[in-house]
Amino acid sequence: MSIYRQFWLAIIGLTVLAFAGSFVVSLFTARNYIEQQLYMKNVDNAASLALVLSQLPDKDPVMVELMISSQFDTGHYQEIVLTDPKHQVLVERHYAGDASGAPAWFVRMFPINAAPGTALVQDGWKQYGSIRLVSHSRFAYQALWHGVERLAAWFLLAGGLAGLLGTAVLRFVFKPLHGVVQQAEAIQERRFITVGEPRTPELRSVVVAMNAMVSRLKAIFAEEAARLDELRRQINHDALTDLANREFFMTQLREQLTAAEAAAEGNLALVRISHLDKINADMGHQLTDRLIQHMADVLKRFAEGCDNGVPARLNGADFVLLATGEHDPRRFGETLRQALEEDLVPAWPQLEEMFHIGVVAFRRGDEMRDLLSGVDKALAMAESKGMNALHVLSEEQSMTGSRSAESWRHELSEAIHDGRIRLERYPVLAASNQPLHQESAARMQLDPHGPWLTAGDFMPMALRLKLSSAVDMDVVQIALDHLDQAVQEIAVNLSAETIADWRFNEDLAALLSHNPDKAKRLWIEVPEYGAFRNFDAFRSFCHHLARHGCKLGIEHFGHHFGEIARLAELGLDYLKIDSNYVRDIDSHTGNQEFLRGLCRIAHNVGMLVIAEGVSSAAELATLIELGFDGATGQEITRRVQD
Repeated sequence: MSIYRQFWLAIIGLTVLAFAGSFVVSLFTARNYIEQQLYMKNVDNAASLALVLSQLPDKDPVMVELMISSQFDTGHYQEIVLTDPKHQVLVERHYAGDASGAPAWFVRMFPINAAPGTALVQDGWKQYGSIRLVSHSRFAYQALWHGVERLAAWFLLAGGLAGLLGTAVLRFVFKPLHGVVQQAEAIQERRFITVGEPRTPELRSVVVAMNAMVSRLKAIFAEEAARLDELRRQINHDALTDLANREFFMTQLREQLTAAEAAAEGNLALVRISHLDKINADMGHQLTDRLIQHMADVLKRFAEGCDNGVPARLNGADFVLLATGEHDPRRFGETLRQALEEDLVPAWPQLEEMFHIGVVAFRRGDEMRDLLSGVDKALAMAESKGMNALHVLSEEQSMTGSRSAESWRHELSEAIHDGRIRLERYPVLAASNQPLHQESAARMQLDPHGPWLTAGDFMPMALRLKLSSAVDMDVVQIALDHLDQAVQEIAVNLSAETIADWRFNEDLAALLSHNPDKAKRLWIEVPEYGAFRNFDAFRSFCHHLARHGCKLGIEHFGHHFGEIARLAELGLDYLKIDSNYVRDIDSHTGNQEFLRGLCRIAHNVGMLVIAEGVSSAAELATLIELGFDGATGQEITRRVQD
């Protein structure tokens, strides 16, 4: 029973109890008073009537009866009886109408028993008879009953007002309690939030304790995350520049060239600080380190403006930048050279020659050995041109770049309108070897008779042309349609730009509301870089969809691990760990410790951890031992097919 109902029952009980007490006390007091007044009236009226009758000269019976009837007909008497000295009735009158002006039960429970008035009637010196007179009590009952009605009305009004006022006070007092309830529900949903402290001392202590617990959990979470992020950086990043080291970059490059969902094409730039050994000898170790860090900072800023830009330091003087989205390698190289020249040259005027850049374009499926050989050759050509020079090995336009933006817009719009989008599904197995869900990858047919392109082929242009929301909505609709026949649950991934589109969020919420059962079998994931780049939009997206029961997660996770504490308030269901951390995990002891800690942190807030790109049985066995809940990749596909 709710506290408001209990409060109202208490108000009703108290009102009834107070009314009953007041009713009994006031009624008995009034009744006693009325009885005394009626008795006095009876005595006075009897004496007056007896005096009038005594003064009649001859006591004519007719005259006596007329006098008594005249007195009785005033309507205020229950009975008047005249008897002779021998108690024989001479004249009597009785009221034959309604006995009272109140309900019969009220009259029975509270009778008014006023004593009758009596007086002697004289005939000269002799006694003629005696008068017995009883006043009517119906007026007294009417007065008592109306008093009870007024008393009940006042108590009812007072009880109602007290209840309404008490309810308002309770709502004001318990308003902070709603925050505590929401906080508890958020913790249950694995969202760690704090609430404002109320003024009520009793509730303040509860809120302070809850906030302290949440803050302590956040602190532990952040501390463990910071430790593991530092470990990740030590393993995969260059200590001086904090860029990716050679080993980690090669893993990322291999993934870019081989993954089916990777971007269709991109550019690779190799940047070398010229004559680093001589600079070190002339300027000293500290200034040389500052130059290297300055170069790294410029490359970081430049990479942030690229699609999936990845800068790395290969060795002492060599830096590399991998970027997708820019189709013209010449424009990419010139923009990079200009950024380096504008930032580095004014800061280091004592150095005449500072860097050389080699650029080569690539497509998904190229051999990594040939790509690295090509970019080395481009760098050698740049060094032969002179100081701060650039050389692009191949300036041929790629297949993607040969289409104009208008052509892309037309073909993408036609494909969306005609429904030339489909999903290819890949299995995701739990650690128990049971199906977890099916991962779906979008495919689009630009030409009705042409090939089906992967998301890496068409999504960059869809994003650039603001068509990603339409593509993603079709993907979700197709997934829901598949769930009509599919036994397993299905996962779809949405772009970062899409989740920031409020109209898409409204349409998606409406679609899920119309399919509540299927929504509970839908997994929705967003790439890590997009989730953190548009974190406010991602937070709103998570809260917006939480009520529909679908599972929410982040894919390609790991590169922003230092910010994992920000996920504690979102209530995510799972993380898919980027394949760069999974590749060769059976022989990479450093990443093993990092991933073991990542699993521990994720499990502490109720998130599943799923590995991407598992390619061997040895990797899968190691991942399960580290605490992973599931995996996807070539090895999983082979197991399911076998």
